Amino acid sequence: HIDTVPTAGHFDGVLGVLAGIEVVRVLHENGVRLEHAIETIVFTDEESTVIGCKAMAGNTVSNPEYYRRSDGTSIETCLAQIGGDWSTIAEAKRHPKEIAAFVELHVEQGGVLESTGDEIGVVQGIVGQYRLGVTVTGRPNHAGSTPMHARKDALVAASQMVLAVNKLGVETPGEQVATVGYLTVWPNATNTVPGKVEFKIDLRDLSQTNLEQLLIQMKLEFQAIASATKTEIEITQLLHVDPTLAAPKIQKAIVGVCQELGLSYTHLISRAGHDAQEIGRFTDMGMIFVASKGGISHAEDEYTSPEQCTQGANALLQTFLKLDILYAKGDR
Repeated sequence: HIDTVPTAGHFDGVLGVLAGIEVVRVLHENGVRLEHAIETIVFTDEESTVIGCKAMAGNTVSNPEYYRRSDGTSIETCLAQIGGDWSTIAEAKRHPKEIAAFVELHVEQGGVLESTGDEIGVVQGIVGQYRLGVTVTGRPNHAGSTPMHARKDALVAASQMVLAVNKLGVETPGEQVATVGYLTVWPNATNTVPGKVEFKIDLRDLSQTNLEQLLIQMKLEFQAIASATKTEIEITQLLHVDPTLAAPKIQKAIVGVCQELGLSYTHLISRAGHDAQEIGRFTDMGMIFVASKGGISHAEDEYTSPEQCTQGANALLQTFLKLDILYAKGDR
């Protein structure tokens, strides 16, 4: 994908696009004819709605009002501004029989490869995600004249809930991560007991079962905290994305390529969302990671060396060659 977040660097998404173009160029210049057609696809808006890959998978919401920018502009208007036509979105849908496999090269956006010293990450799957909005309602009151025992402090309750989210992420057996990254307090005045707090939770794991159990446990703990603090809570589900597993045969092909090229590798989980997650819902999917310096991404100083980019592109090329043979034999 060629989009990224504001003030980000030059590697997120774009590496995969340029490597895909390079793969096709190398095949063409060397006169290599595959058993399958090969396509390089350029997605946009991966960071926001993943609308492109969802359209390919046939999973878009038909009403363009569902997709709006922060300034209120609809996706229909945005597409029209660049010569697109929202009314043709259904035409982007691809049938599973049209695509044998989808492989995406991407920077890791984490620090696993750098810590292990491996050159290639063989992605096992992309985590599922729950994003929740929580509103805690207490009673605003004077900070000086309201006794401690008489307070219904929404921020105290919310703070305990934030700690509960972190505790679940740390102490629950598994590979989950749990984050509260947004919090707003009302009336947000130094001399007033907070009357309302809104915060948002991000839960991720490769196991859908574990995600659901985390959600149940978290809600139970929130209810107990609300009762103890004499506050009320409202929980709204903002997003739910199921995990997507990489096809075992593609993982095996990437491992074989690494061994043939003499590249060190490790298996890892993608904790960030990718276009491959949606494509993997209707055809075989795989991902190749290369290291992100310092584990940094979505920042101006994200960096992957030219050597690492080349290693990833070579692994991508050889993976396509290997998969072309495998799928031509009917090994799907």
